[in-house]
Order: sequence, then structure tokens, then C-alpha cells
Amino acid sequence: MSGPVVVVGTDATMVYDALHNAVAIALGDLDPAVALQDFTAKDVTGGAESIAPRILEALNTPPFLVERRVVVVRDAQLLTADEAAPIVAWMQDPSPETALVLAVVGAKSSRFVKAASDVIEVNVGSNQRARADFIEEKFRQYAVVADPPAVQFVAERVGDDVARVDALARSLRAIYGSAPLKVRQIEDYVGDAGGVPAWDLTDAIDSGDVTKAIVTARRMLDSQDRAGLQIVNILQRHYLAMARLEGSGVRDRDEARVVLSMKGYPAEKILRTSQRLGAERIATAVRWVTNADVDLKGGVSYGGRDLEGDADVTDLTVIEVLVARLARLTDGARRR
Repeated sequence: MSGPVVVVGTDATMVYDALHNAVAIALGDLDPAVALQDFTAKDVTGGAESIAPRILEALNTPPFLVERRVVVVRDAQLLTADEAAPIVAWMQDPSPETALVLAVVGAKSSRFVKAASDVIEVNVGSNQRARADFIEEKFRQYAVVADPPAVQFVAERVGDDVARVDALARSLRAIYGSAPLKVRQIEDYVGDAGGVPAWDLTDAIDSGDVTKAIVTARRMLDSQDRAGLQIVNILQRHYLAMARLEGSGVRDRDEARVVLSMKGYPAEKILRTSQRLGAERIATAVRWVTNADVDLKGGVSYGGRDLEGDADVTDLTVIEVLVARLARLTDGARRR
């Protein structure tokens, strides 16, 4: 460890899983009872008194009975600008006898991130490939050996709830060691299906992939993270955004971003799909989504629960038919 380290990410669980490993590396063979000082910014046990002076005292006190001191600051993003300033100044000229490790739950724009010698970012990309890459890396970190289908199974099962992968990897390591693992050895330990990002569904529909769209929609319902009406709302926003662009004269990413009030990349994707579909198909899609909304609000009933996934059968039927029709609509436009 050559200098101050900052672990940063938007998910607190993932940040503190990574922090645990970073602190273990910083300590090495040192006895934490002697070498480690662990602080939490805005510690509720400290009352109104700022914890910053205690952090600075630890940073500037030479180690005793050990070769180096390890100072940990959790939730560093909660320190005020005045509290953070002297710590940042110390980071710019750190003592070689003290290792500082900070955890920041938030954006990389933090002043601590900019002053760090080493930044460990734990954010995971939004697509399934990025989640699979993260799982592979986490398994390697714990020396868990899993074949590609097993990694893919975990990626599909946890969805965007990747914060639980660290605990899963530790459990698999404790149970199986370094033995090669397949899906059948892992499936009982993965837990319930995690959430699925909305763009997994819209991307599948916009690519014209009927099978993937149905699988993704069913997965959303199986995870119990979204009910049928919430999926309809996602699709309603998606196609109404296309309707706003159709006939507006918008022709590039920047113009679409302004009209839709969203970031450039998703705005560009919506623009491309709207251009491919055209006014008539967009109007058809909006009508289908509106009809599905009415159906789920009492227009139809197929009754009961699905015996396998415990999903509402009406939700399941209406949503599967809707996403299949929308994906076919896009596929037909793509092949014009």
C-alpha cells in the first residue's frame, strides 16, 4: 500500500465489503488490536462533537509497538468541508508510517477520491455482461472456481442486487474451498431472485428479441421487485418518450437529451428506436401499452397464482403478451 486508499461506490454494502478486504491488506500480519484505529464519520455515539480531530490525531501519532498504524474512516462523505480539509492536506503529504483507508458511499467526485493514491471503485455496470464480469472477479478474489454457466446463473439470479455477491462468494469458499463448481452446487445458496433494471427489458424489446423480452419480464415478476402495473409504467414512459421525438425534428443525441431531459446515451437509444419504428408503429405501441394498463386495472382476469413462480397469472399473461407484441413490432421495423 503506497499511500491513502479510498473505497468508493454508490452501494453501501458493496463499499464496506470492499473496505473489509482493503483493511485486511493494509494490516497484513499486524495485530489489529494494536495497529488499527477505526472511525465512523458522524458516529452516533460521539454526540455533536466532530470526530475529525480524533482522526487527525491518529494520523499524526507515530505507531507504537508496531511498524505502522492503519487508520480507517467510514462514511467519509459525511464529513463537512471544514472537517475534510485537514485530512485531505494530510493525504497530499502522508506519513509512511501510517496507512489511511477511507470509505466513501457516493460519487467519485468526492474530495477524498481526488486526493487518494489508490481508488477502489466498486460500482458495477448496468448490463448483464458487466454484472457477470463483476461476479467472475469477486469469485477470483475469494478463489472460488465456477464454470461459465454457473457464473451466468448467478448474474441472472441476483440481477442488479450485486451487493450480495461478496457474501455468496465467501459462503461458497467456506463450503467448497477451491473445488470446481457448477450450477447445481451454487443454486441453493444464491437466494431469491434480485431486481432487474428497467433497461434490460426495454433493450430486449428494442432489439426485437421476443424470447429475451419475455424471459426478462417474467424475471421482473418472479423477483417480486415489480408488479405488472409497474412494468407497464416503464413501457409507457419508454414509448411516450419516442412519441415526443417523433415529428419533433430531433436528429442527434444532444438534441434528444435536451428534449427528453435525460442523459445522452439513453436519449440516443430512444432516438434510434423511434427513428426505426416511425409514427405509425409508435402509436400502435402506445395503444397496446394503454390497453395492458386497462387490463391490469380490472379489464381482464385470468385468476390465481402461477404455481411455479407465485406470480399473479393475470399480470404474467398480460405482460408476456404485451412484451412479445412490442418486440415483434420492433423486429418487423428492423427488417423493413
